[in-house]
Amino acid sequence: MSVLEKLSFTINSWIEYLLFGLGFTMTVVVAVQVFCRYVLNQSLFWSEELARYLLVWLSFLGASVAYRRKVHPGIDVLQAKMPDGLQKISTTIVHLASLTLFGVMIFFGYRFAYFVRLQISPALYLPKWIVFSIVPICGCILMIHGFNFLLQELAGKRRDD
Repeated sequence: MSVLEKLSFTINSWIEYLLFGLGFTMTVVVAVQVFCRYVLNQSLFWSEELARYLLVWLSFLGASVAYRRKVHPGIDVLQAKMPDGLQKISTTIVHLASLTLFGVMIFFGYRFAYFVRLQISPALYLPKWIVFSIVPICGCILMIHGFNFLLQELAGKRRDD
């Protein structure tokens, strides 16, 4: 197992634990909000905003786990009918296109997080750069996974786990 493969695996393992924590927290916050609103007739003004931000982080981090596990949606009918040599070329092109997209996520995600660095969320008084920093962070995580997949493809190793 290469260093990049170990790094990709380790990062993904930690993110899976983080996803559990974020999902559990979001569930508890929403449940408490529903209880407070309908039983106590008092609304928690900050709960909707927190749940929204947790959902954003869950979505981006979940996408990185899906990409690492190769369980994201895809259509491979055409590629499955290609000869092996053409499959390798098309897979390499897909990995390079993905790495380009991840680079765009990092670059523009950082620029946007920096742009909103002085804004504060209305209910939580949380700096918005913290919320939007998930875009470049996830871009970096996806870039690590993507480089790992590209190197495996170029080395001729097929990964089906």
